Amino acid sequence: MQSTINRQKTALTVSQLNREAKSLLESSFFQIRVLGELSSFSRPASGHWYFTLKDDRAQVRCAMFRNRNMSVRFSPKEGDQVIITGKVSLYEGRGDFQLIVDSMESDGEGKLQQAFEALKAKLSSEGLFSSAHKKSIPAHPNHLAVITSPTGAAVHDILSVLKRRFPSLPITIYPSVVQGSEAPQQLIQALQAAIHHQTADLIIIGRGGGSLEDLWPFNDEALARAIFDCPIPIISAVGHEVDFSISDLVADLRAPTPSAAAELISPDQDALRIQIDRLSARLERQLRISLNQRQDQLNALKKRLRHPGERLREQRSRLDFAEKRLHALIQKQLTKARYQTDIAARKLERHHPARQIEHMRERLNRADEKLRRAMVNQTDRQRYQLGNLLTRLNAVNPLATLERGYAIVQAVDVDKRSPSGVANGPVITHANDVKIGDQVINRLRHGNLICRVETINSQESINSDEAITTSHNLNSPANTVRKDKEPS
Repeated sequence: MQSTINRQKTALTVSQLNREAKSLLESSFFQIRVLGELSSFSRPASGHWYFTLKDDRAQVRCAMFRNRNMSVRFSPKEGDQVIITGKVSLYEGRGDFQLIVDSMESDGEGKLQQAFEALKAKLSSEGLFSSAHKKSIPAHPNHLAVITSPTGAAVHDILSVLKRRFPSLPITIYPSVVQGSEAPQQLIQALQAAIHHQTADLIIIGRGGGSLEDLWPFNDEALARAIFDCPIPIISAVGHEVDFSISDLVADLRAPTPSAAAELISPDQDALRIQIDRLSARLERQLRISLNQRQDQLNALKKRLRHPGERLREQRSRLDFAEKRLHALIQKQLTKARYQTDIAARKLERHHPARQIEHMRERLNRADEKLRRAMVNQTDRQRYQLGNLLTRLNAVNPLATLERGYAIVQAVDVDKRSPSGVANGPVITHANDVKIGDQVINRLRHGNLICRVETINSQESINSDEAITTSHNLNSPANTVRKDKEPS
């Protein structure tokens, strides 16, 4: 009893233990620098930063308060490789070992993120992400296989949704760990088992949310190739909506969450019930219409069904009627043939060569008579036109004016004067065209007068009693002649 009391006196409470541990840690480690990758990074409304710093073998929780993180010159994000400076501490309320960060420096992308991008580029270059290789998801699957942790939240979410929306869908769960180094191999084995059983026509593979390290098994290259080679359509549902994994990219369809995957493959049972009711009513209506049509056809066949004797009598009557029609048709054809023969004979008679020659001779005589009449008419018409032209020509003939006592005055062409006389020059129409002393030729109806100009009056209206010219005989010396009131 006494020993029990002594042990109670020396025992520490949990609070005392965490306080002592915190004091020991803070006194053993002062300012330290730690290199690691950011994970589970959060920024609550308080402005403080809470995250996990990890490498490929371990991780530690960290806190960076607002008054410290305001001096960070870059925007940290999930997967960044950073160097933090701070002190080791312990959160007494939960007994969590943690680092209180004073400063943070960027050290490039984390190794896991780099590995993710490298594998993504490699598989993309090989065509594993191509839509050409994606298999179509069945609209109404007959059997569903779910590959996930049997105790995780993902399987619970999938079953809850299917129970509510599509409870008649058979489901087989292939259990596997979804976190840690053994997860990729177990996921591949579960996938192979689902393929081997050949019962499911659709597979959902995935898990709930977590950090990049928690979701890393779904970035395994061997698992990605197993998903690509699977003959059954696969829906990948890994993490939350913002999480992307290699499995999401290589699968036939990506769902943001496991619940969303169940929503995608399960039609609403209420909608299905409405559709079934509508199809049932349509089927019943079509059956009723079909039965009515069959009944009408049956009634029609009953009406057509008659006694053989009646059919024979009807056929005999039809035969007699056909025989009469045949005789009438033959008689009609004979009459038509005789008529056509008569027409052909008359046409042959009309086209006899002697008749054709007589007809052509008559046409030739008519054409000859028509040609003679046309020639006479043409000659008369031409003679009449010639008389009109002569009449018009005489009307404009300048020599016709000489018949009325007029004369035509022309200049003497000196260059063409010959020893026997003078040559006619151009016609003079204006007094200014000659000079005093010039010789002019007055052409009369009978003969010519050669005159010399003594006086010129260039006025338009000549009102003189006489014009004095000197007249010469074409073949005699010049003589002076006066001609009163003779137009010049």
